[in-house]
Amino acid sequence: MTETGSYKDTVNLPKTNFDMRANAKVREPQIQKFWAENKIYERLSENNPGELFILHDGPPYANGSLHIGHALNKILKDIINRYQLIRGRKVRYVPGWDCHGLPIELKVLQNMKSAERQNLTPLQLRQKAKEFALKTVDEQRSSFKSYGVWGDWEHPYLTMKPEYEAAQIGVFGQMVLKGYIYRGLKPVHWSPSSHTALAEAELEYPEGHTSRSIYAAFPTTSLSTAAQPVLEEYLPQLSVAIWTTTPWTIPANLAVAVNPELNYAVVEAGKMPTPQEQRYLIVAADLVERLSTLLGVELTVKATVKGKDLEHSTYRHPLFDRESPIVIGGDYVTTESGTGLVHTAPGHGQEDYMVGQRYGLPILAPVDDNGNFTQEAGQFAGLNVLGDGNQAVIDALTAAGSLLKEEPYVHKYPYDWRTKKPTIFRATEQWFASVEGFRDEALKAIATVKWIPAQGENRITPMVADRSDWCISRQRNWGVPIPVFYDEETNEPLLNEETITHVQKIIAQKGSDAWWELSVEELLPEQYRNNGRSYRKGTDTMDVWFDSGSSWASVVEQRSELRYPADIYLEGSDQHRGWFQSSLLTSVAVNDCAPYKTVLTHGFTLDEQGRKMSKSLGNVLDPAIVIEGGKDQKKEPAYGADVLRLWVSSVDYSSDVRFGSNIIKQLADVRNKIRNTVRFLIGNLHDFDSEKDAVPFEELPQLDRYMLHRMTEVFQEVTEAFDSFQFFRFFQTVQNFCVVDLSNFYLDIAKDRLYISAPDAFRRRSCQTVLKIALENIARAIAPVLCHTAEDIWQSLPYQTPYKSVFESGWVQLEEHWHNPELAQLWQQLRQMRTEVNKVLEEARIEKMIGSSLEAKVLLYVADEQLLTSVKALNNSNGIDEMRYLFITSQVDLLDSPDALQGVKYNLQSDTWGIGVVNAEGQKCDRCWNYSTHVGESAQHPLICERCVAALAGEF
Repeated sequence: MTETGSYKDTVNLPKTNFDMRANAKVREPQIQKFWAENKIYERLSENNPGELFILHDGPPYANGSLHIGHALNKILKDIINRYQLIRGRKVRYVPGWDCHGLPIELKVLQNMKSAERQNLTPLQLRQKAKEFALKTVDEQRSSFKSYGVWGDWEHPYLTMKPEYEAAQIGVFGQMVLKGYIYRGLKPVHWSPSSHTALAEAELEYPEGHTSRSIYAAFPTTSLSTAAQPVLEEYLPQLSVAIWTTTPWTIPANLAVAVNPELNYAVVEAGKMPTPQEQRYLIVAADLVERLSTLLGVELTVKATVKGKDLEHSTYRHPLFDRESPIVIGGDYVTTESGTGLVHTAPGHGQEDYMVGQRYGLPILAPVDDNGNFTQEAGQFAGLNVLGDGNQAVIDALTAAGSLLKEEPYVHKYPYDWRTKKPTIFRATEQWFASVEGFRDEALKAIATVKWIPAQGENRITPMVADRSDWCISRQRNWGVPIPVFYDEETNEPLLNEETITHVQKIIAQKGSDAWWELSVEELLPEQYRNNGRSYRKGTDTMDVWFDSGSSWASVVEQRSELRYPADIYLEGSDQHRGWFQSSLLTSVAVNDCAPYKTVLTHGFTLDEQGRKMSKSLGNVLDPAIVIEGGKDQKKEPAYGADVLRLWVSSVDYSSDVRFGSNIIKQLADVRNKIRNTVRFLIGNLHDFDSEKDAVPFEELPQLDRYMLHRMTEVFQEVTEAFDSFQFFRFFQTVQNFCVVDLSNFYLDIAKDRLYISAPDAFRRRSCQTVLKIALENIARAIAPVLCHTAEDIWQSLPYQTPYKSVFESGWVQLEEHWHNPELAQLWQQLRQMRTEVNKVLEEARIEKMIGSSLEAKVLLYVADEQLLTSVKALNNSNGIDEMRYLFITSQVDLLDSPDALQGVKYNLQSDTWGIGVVNAEGQKCDRCWNYSTHVGESAQHPLICERCVAALAGEF
């Protein structure tokens, strides 16, 4: 080669087709197609050597487009499933959809003209609802697949499929036979806007609801034997004072409840708005002072009596001609608000109902399906209880001289989750599951489950412990029918093993439409068709929470490839009162065990400012736009699913998580850093054949052995993160490893070995040995999260492997003898030393003493004898000055004393070491750009250093 010749062709530069850019919009669908064509998921789920792993999917509603909460949920599930697959387990994931119920019915009705709605038959509505649900399922399925979610997408479970509905009827039937299902007149949450009963999970409690609360006086008419001696002198001028936030329930008042342990005072009221003959009030003694201020009158205590002594006293209703008793209430009767006496309407409150049952009170609920007063409400008939009816009751109390005070009261009040309108408590004939019948077993089952985070157990336990019986009937047409017949003459229900089994078989064949299509005779077993009685079909459908809560039976237990109980259920934290609970209750009622071994919950998604996402705020970010980009790709670029998946792994999902365009942009940068690191690894392995080129561990230089040790730490941490479902630990660890350990440290140093050494040189091959291990383990470690990137890496490996897909290659592969804490301790010191050297080099660079660090020589003093010995050994390792490669400088001189640094402009000194930077000696090598005093010594290669001369001869 001539003096003026270029040496660039003699340098081993990286070679790879692995693109620096992800080009996700194009590449991800190609990778998904590769998985599908090669049936990677199917083969692994069938042939993996490990045990079954069943994550049972909680069904999203098939009633609209997916939002970022759906993406968080499904990607979390997929991360878990892919990790279990790559660990060798047989993962069987069956995605599902909730297809019945009010949300879909409302969507169908909204899309119709009013004339069409009025003429709609139940079967026509059901057909339209079914079509809508199926269309939505297809749209949502396509989106979920675009997130890279693996599962049995060709055979999902739909709650409207005949086999699902039949299994659900089976669950219902078994609960009937165990005596857990009954029909009763009880108060339930009723939605006048939806014309149906609602479950607790179908309610919302929006902030800022204000009720019109009232204080009222009901005249006392007689005293109990125990109260008579103390209170008799105050009759007939004595009243009981009550407080309520629902004045419209006063017409249904049938009792006033007191706390037996509280002291009650008879107080004389000053100038009150009540008639003069009612001048004494009974109130809780502890509330006298507060009520005096609130009512604006002086209340003087005249006598006191225990609550229990007031039991069986009576009072007169201020608006109706009836007497009612004072009764003993539960621990809900407190002095926290009101008067300490609770207005009791058994037809309009759960506690009121329970008390009423104890005292044999009737269940009066003079309100119809629309929320209007019925004829039983007398003068109020026809008025809406949430509108004019409320005002009319307040006016009537005022006219009767009963109203003491009205004031606005801000509190949590239940709203219909779909119509966003207030509900009412109203007694209606409904079907109930008696939670009381199996509550203790349910609580025991909760304790056997692993809850992640642990506070999940603390949430669901009191919910079940305090739960009233579950109202499972709905007054809708789009759902699974409650398979009951009623005797036309007596109205008695016909519901037994024969009738349920018969209907179950019909539904298994024809689907639940059969309940509307077939006659009563066809639906009844033969022995009931001509038995002299006449029957009619029930018109109620089952609560959708009973639908989805039966999925353990309709899917997990029914499908032979699955296993019950499931290993894990994973949903949002709101499902403690929804699907987690309905699944638990049905499973315990039928099989006396929880349907899951582990329950993992995640929070809700918020915007970057921590606000709830809503269309009105304009802060909703569609996951599809994150993946595919928006109309303006400059403003809304296509990031691909992996960036969305990386976001899921980066957040602590156990609480609410933030999401927005800035966050996504940052995560795209992280994904790109990982890609660039990997690209360097791939590019420098283009000529590496591990069969013949790999260097045995025992022969590896110290730095390479340290990196293998570091990998044992990193990938053990990643494994623990996945095992404990703490994916943010994975995210931090991998990001840190790629940027700090590899890019900024090992690969920075390695460039010289890789580029400058002879292709087959030991120091290059030893480095490549480490690069290959790092590359394959990074691909495996990121595969559960960055599944497309990992597969892209695997398909770009510059050498053959026995595995078609990264997911077939198994989990990270580490060897025990790589673990070397002592070596790590030394290299932690050396890395710290390198950081300090870089600070001094940067100072010299800023002041333009040097440009590149190769223009420098480092003067190094090490105070610690042990460390100095190690540094000296490194500085002459196999005839190579490893310290200069560590610092990426041309020379390193070890000093005997820190005094030698006197007068060196760029220096840094501490108790541990002294560092100085001066200009490198010699001339710049034309090939490696290091400075050497030996440049020009070779007649054949006068422009390069002695090391490059040796490299060209294949000796270095």
